[in-house]
Parts: sequence; C-alpha cells; structure tokens
Amino acid sequence: MVLLGVLGSLLQMLFLRSCVGQFPRPCANTEALRTKQCCPVWEGDGSACGATSGRGFCQDVTVSEEPHGPQYPHTGIDDRERWPLAFYNRTCQCAGNYGGFDCGECRFGYFGPGCAEQRESVRRNFLSLSVAEQQRFIAYLNLAKNTVTADYVIVTGTRAEMGTNGENPMFSDVSVYDLFVWMHYYVSRDTLLGGPGNVWPDIDFAHESAAFLPWHRVYLLHWEHEIRKMTGDFNFTIPYWDWRDATDCTVCTDNLMGGRSPLNPNLISPGSVFSSWKVICTQPEEYNSRAALCPGTGEGPLLRNPGNHDPNRVRHLPTSADVDFVVGIETYETGAMDRQANMSFRNSLEGFASPETGMAITGQSTMHNALHVFMNGTMSSVQGSANDPIFLLHHTFIDSIYEQWLRRHTPPRSRYPTANAPIGHNDGYYMVPFLPLYRNGDYFLGNKVLGYEYSYLLDPGTRFVQEFLTPYMQEAQLIWQWLLGAGLIGAILAGIVMTTGALFVRRRSQNRKMKSTSSFGERQPLLHSSSEEGSGTSYQTTL
Repeated sequence: MVLLGVLGSLLQMLFLRSCVGQFPRPCANTEALRTKQCCPVWEGDGSACGATSGRGFCQDVTVSEEPHGPQYPHTGIDDRERWPLAFYNRTCQCAGNYGGFDCGECRFGYFGPGCAEQRESVRRNFLSLSVAEQQRFIAYLNLAKNTVTADYVIVTGTRAEMGTNGENPMFSDVSVYDLFVWMHYYVSRDTLLGGPGNVWPDIDFAHESAAFLPWHRVYLLHWEHEIRKMTGDFNFTIPYWDWRDATDCTVCTDNLMGGRSPLNPNLISPGSVFSSWKVICTQPEEYNSRAALCPGTGEGPLLRNPGNHDPNRVRHLPTSADVDFVVGIETYETGAMDRQANMSFRNSLEGFASPETGMAITGQSTMHNALHVFMNGTMSSVQGSANDPIFLLHHTFIDSIYEQWLRRHTPPRSRYPTANAPIGHNDGYYMVPFLPLYRNGDYFLGNKVLGYEYSYLLDPGTRFVQEFLTPYMQEAQLIWQWLLGAGLIGAILAGIVMTTGALFVRRRSQNRKMKSTSSFGERQPLLHSSSEEGSGTSYQTTL
C-alpha cells in the first residue's frame, strides 16, 4: 500500500507546486538581482503577487533598525545582515490568509481556493504509528531526497561574487530534502570576512539566542508543507520522537530510521534505505579554507553511532524531570540572551544550561544539544545536522516542549526581545533565509493558531482517538477503493447467480404445471400460486 501511495504521489507531483523554501526560481536570475525585486507572477491571474485577485502586492521590504548585541561587531560584510536586502528590497506582501513567494498559497493552517478553510493537523508519536504509517513516512523522506524541487534553488556564492548587476548569478538545483539541509547550513554558517580561512564564527541566525524556537517552528511548518505538496497527502504531519528517559536510540532500527551497520558502526545498516543517502554541507572547515559556500553536492554517507559519544559531555539523555523543570522556568530570555543566559527557558531547552538548576554551564550539552551529541555522527555538527532524518523527529519534539511552555506561561509578545539580542534574533528581524518573509516575534505564539497540535498534549478522549482510532481509520481510507471494487464485482456476480436461479426455477415450475391434470390433485409449490412474482423475489433475496 505504501508503494501504491508513493506511485500516486509521483503522478500528483506533475501538477502540484510548492511555495516554501529559499530562493524562488523566478527570482534566481540577473534581472531580479539587478532590480532587487522578487515579485513573481501568480499563475492564477497572471499578475505579480496575484495583485489582480487581491491576494498580495509587490512592496518595499522594511527591516527592523533595532540594535543587535555585541557578539557580531561587523557591518555590511554578511549577506544575511538585514535580511533579505542584500538580494531583494521588494517582495510579495500577501493579504489575509494568502501566503507563498507569489501569494499563490495559503498561510499555515489554512486551506482551500480562497484560503478560508481552517484545519488542525495532529503530530503524533513516531513509535505509536502503525507499521504502514511509519513506512509511508520513510518513503516520503526518500522521495524528497530524490526529487529536485521545482520551485526553489540554493545560492552557491555570495552576492558580491555575482557582480554588481547580477551578471554572474550563482544558483544551483537541489532536492526537496536537501533544500532544507542547505537552509539549516546557511542560517548557521560562519561569516566570510575575505580570504582563505578568514571567518567570524560567533554568529548564528537560528541558534544560541531567542530565535532558536520560533525559527525551527517555521522550518518544520515549511518542511511539512513541502511534503504535502510533493505527495498530495494533505493529512501528512511530521511525527515526533519522545526521547524522555530513553537509554538508547529507540528509533535506530532497520525498519525505522536505520540501524547500525555490522561492518562499520559509524555507518547506517545496509538494510535501511538511509544507507545509500549522500550528505551535503558537512565540511565547513573546507568551505572556510576556500572562502566559499557549500555547493550542495554529495559529500559521503550519512554517519551515526548513537551512544558512543563523549560521556563527560552528555551524561544521559534528557529525563522527564529535566523537561518538567525546564518548562517551569518562567523567563524566556535573560542577560545577554546568548549561551551564557541563566534561568532562561530558551537557553535551558536548547541545552546550554543545566536542566536541574537553569544555570549556564560549559563543557556539557543538555536537553536539545544532548540528542545531537548522543547521535555521534552527522547530526552532531550544527551546520550539517539536518542531513540525518532523526533531526526532524527530534526537533518536532523540541517544538512540542516549546508549546508546553507557551501554554503554561501564556507570555505576551512583549516578553520576546525587541532589541540587543545577537544579530538575527530580535523580534522584528526577518528569519534567514526564508522567502516569503517571516518575523521572529510572529511565531512567539501557540501552535493552534498555526493549524497543528501534538497528540500527547490533547485531552485523554481526543488523544485516544488520535493515537488508537485514527491509524485504523487512515488505513481504511487507503483500502476503501479496493473494498468498493470488490463490492461492485461481488454485486455483479450475485446478480448473475440470482438471475440464473430465477430462470431455472421459473422453467421448472412451468414444466410441473404442464404435467398437472387436476386442480384437486397433489398440492403444488408456492411458485404455482397467483403470488408467484412476489414469491420469486423473496426467494432471490434469500439467495
């Protein structure tokens, strides 16, 4: 059934398009770079940003002028500063519930031609899914890894390298899966200061400060949306791995996310589809030595050796008590709002503080960071970590803990830092490298507004439906076509049998009637009575 679903998805890919990611293809050319305008035409009405239909308009980009912290002392060096002005200063600004780089799609949580239908999807525990659902998720991952994204490209050079008027555009094709791997690399890469090896490493637009949780929330929403568009499966949600109190990698088996190879413990078992995957963007030192960006090409196999990490750095995986303590920390950010922040919910959940005291620590990795280190491979390096599909299961669970905190403390938006956070993390800063544009502070809010929920955060009755009944209902949806076909064939065969039987009975009764010499003789069967038509119908019904 999974294979049939994937084959059907391939057919739907021919006419479904996606509107999430990084550089839109219509804007990856000399003209767009020269004019600094990224306002693609929406195919629905032939106008830029769907303006004729009122979906959106091409407008100037206004960036926040609030100061950032002292961690990054440079100005005008990095293309990610004041995103996206190094590339574009005019983009589509969508109205109402419309979204996408050309306003041809809907905002998160909305569906339908007019984006008026609001729907809530449920993200469920990966280990609680049926075998068919687990295999379907893995099949979708592999399909994304081997499907070139039709609407987006990645940038392989700096804006300066492309020329003043964009005469040397440097963009490259990439698969749907690797698009998101590249995005995670690009947002966290070092700043190139000019010349081989001359970089500024203390910079990250999605980690080590306030935007860590909002940025990854948008990242997962985009990833989810891309898979839905690619497969046509609009019920798809990313599952989570609940690793609380785990002592090993419970998802690291051949029938799930890949077991350990018996030939080399650092590799994925040949019995897993992930053993053939090639990683990208895992050699930051090599790129820095060439003063270059990741080219997005394959660099070797996926590496993973869970549990064989430095035990002094990660003493154990996070416990239920660790999660409870961290969720109880009331303040989102404190102090310099970086990895040295004390009693900061964000810093504690990210893993730079103790989950027992809330105080910043060095030389140890806790909570979110602990899982990355524990995997002891590709996932243990920030820039290349998204190559490992366990990254998705892990960050989806991190997002659920973020949701727990939001529900318990119901913080107003004013609790999110508006100024002096490390560069890229203030409330009004646009998230790197998303197009369309999203501000950090806009995602300092609960997930119900964004159209999704977590099964373990539901009330007990609803959770029972989602965890136990929904899998069987979805399996029934997968086979209803077969059942319908079998029913039709059965009805046709039954009709033939019943018709043949009726003709046989009718002929037999007529023969007996002819042999009868007197109405006072032997009593004849009911079919000889004046109610023969009705009796015959009842008989057929019984048959």
